[in-house]
Amino acid sequence: MKSGNAGLNRRDFLKAGGMSTLALALGAAGVYSLGGTAKGFAAEQLNPASGFGGYGPLVKDPDGILDLPQGFQYRIISKTGDTMTNGDKVPGALDGMAAFKGEKNTTILVRNHELGTNADYPVNGKNPWSIGAAGGTTALVVGPNRKVIKEYVTNSGTIRNCAGGASTWGTWLTCEETRELGHGFVFEVNPLDPENEMSKTPIRDMGYFSHEACAVDPATGIWYLTEDASPSFLYRFTPHDRSQKLGSLQKGGILEALAIEELPAGAASQFTSGQKFGVVWKKVNPERAQQDAKDLGCIQFSRLEGAFFTAGTFWFDDTSAGNGKHGRVYRYFPATNTLELFYESTASEFLEMPDNIAMAPWGDLWIAEDGGGNDRIIGLTPEGNVYKFAKNRLNGSEFAGPTFSPDGKTFFVNMQTPGLTFAIWGPFARQNAARQRAMGHAAPPAGLGPVVSDKLAAFAEDQGMSILEAAALERHGMPIL
Repeated sequence: MKSGNAGLNRRDFLKAGGMSTLALALGAAGVYSLGGTAKGFAAEQLNPASGFGGYGPLVKDPDGILDLPQGFQYRIISKTGDTMTNGDKVPGALDGMAAFKGEKNTTILVRNHELGTNADYPVNGKNPWSIGAAGGTTALVVGPNRKVIKEYVTNSGTIRNCAGGASTWGTWLTCEETRELGHGFVFEVNPLDPENEMSKTPIRDMGYFSHEACAVDPATGIWYLTEDASPSFLYRFTPHDRSQKLGSLQKGGILEALAIEELPAGAASQFTSGQKFGVVWKKVNPERAQQDAKDLGCIQFSRLEGAFFTAGTFWFDDTSAGNGKHGRVYRYFPATNTLELFYESTASEFLEMPDNIAMAPWGDLWIAEDGGGNDRIIGLTPEGNVYKFAKNRLNGSEFAGPTFSPDGKTFFVNMQTPGLTFAIWGPFARQNAARQRAMGHAAPPAGLGPVVSDKLAAFAEDQGMSILEAAALERHGMPIL
């Protein structure tokens, strides 16, 4: 189009995308949804039948392992120390995980093991990258009856395989959370071709740092990576080959870190004057990514953890951020290069130390906690509701690797200690792509949204920002003029 849109500026574009402050109502205590009253976490007055407000109160497990809502069941399908079908013992320290569609209605789980160099139950691979490293990944082929048919090693000789991310072409990127003994890379694992040469070849251009999780934008082939360190940075990796095919990542690419800068005049709104701020990406050397990010003044997060990309939105969390160090959840929109602070927990009862995250097939964001006490799976809805789906009744171990089967009927998750993988099923809501998109533009639930002052609200309006964008930038040093 020509002159009719020549004056479309950043503010207009945000409004057109449904992300402007018109989608929010600012109360004295923070940001609230206009879509109706959000139910508080403590009230737990949720409709168990709708699937849009949670599944009702948790029922205490008589076996003392896992509390779930009424109507849901679980099965422990794998336990550290048990014998796998290949004759090895199930390795310890279960962590990140993804589910892929297998033959004959099976699900293939690829699972990380966050192990160092010494472990009672190491990953015993036949083609390790580094001799003596106990970490790696295993695969479980799970039948439609939610029982394991086959188990095997898919990658070995790596250290502290914490989280990672699934590719669009059926592979798993496993990330090393370390910078010791020459480790600290990302490896690509193909469950259909386990322990191949690719599984032991570090993707060096994705950086040498303490990796946590990663996720790919299917529209562009660009990957986003979190760093589990303090401070930590958010990176993006743009492959030279963006075909999203086997072998494309091994051809290298460009690594950048996220920063806040004054925008050039051309990016500012033509209706307001003064300085304009936004996020930019700065190129870093993969071999010294964290130091370059520091030197370039990139955004320093407290300690980044989970990552998930869906419906045009990249979600990630900072597990120990905020005044009470209870955690924050952010979302980033590549289409507008916009960073928003979506959740900022002020108390452990709401959300404590968010870790791995996943989008439920029906559009709720599910968060695995890694805090004190008994950790939970917390659900957040586009309608502004917060609910508990699961609680660790057994011990204080974290949940890890939340993922859904391709048909959306089974939820898989790990309890890192003593090392259990669960299959959970019941009256889940149906897949709903529209609600997944809605979640990308929803206002935060009351009580978890960022507290925003009148001054910051006015500044956001002047900048042509959403409230959530202004909050994200303000928390990381943007001057409020």
